[in-house]
Amino acid sequence: MKAHPLFFFLLLLVSNELFAQSSSTTQKEDIEAQRVGFITKELQLTAQEAEEFWPIYNKYRKELIPFRKGRSGMLMANKVNFDTMSDEELSKVIDNEFDFRQKELDLTRRYNAEFKKVLTIKKVAKLYRAEQLFKIYLLKGNRLEKLDNPDPAN
Repeated sequence: MKAHPLFFFLLLLVSNELFAQSSSTTQKEDIEAQRVGFITKELQLTAQEAEEFWPIYNKYRKELIPFRKGRSGMLMANKVNFDTMSDEELSKVIDNEFDFRQKELDLTRRYNAEFKKVLTIKKVAKLYRAEQLFKIYLLKGNRLEKLDNPDPAN
């Protein structure tokens, strides 16, 4: 029996797609594990603090996902067309960006109160700094030595 070339092509296509999804999931899990380690180290959390803090923080991060997905989808979809969009359309894009930022800020303010229930104010301040440093860490290629200069312009 002779195998059809289309069969092999489809098999290859499906295999590549499954590998890409698996690789993407593994990469996201790796980044989240790095985030946990990075924030724990920066905040110098005790075992008790970590036990109380991480469920709250994880819930906060989970609630941020829809905002960020909607925001990035809108910006990326419209970014290519900015030159061809009317002023009214561009104004709507800008207003939507402000709405996303406000919703994200409102959520952060709400969780700030929750963080202060389980951490000292000093550690809450360190949390926000650690989040920014972690973003820089990711942008600079996961090299800790680059965090000596947290200015993303360098």
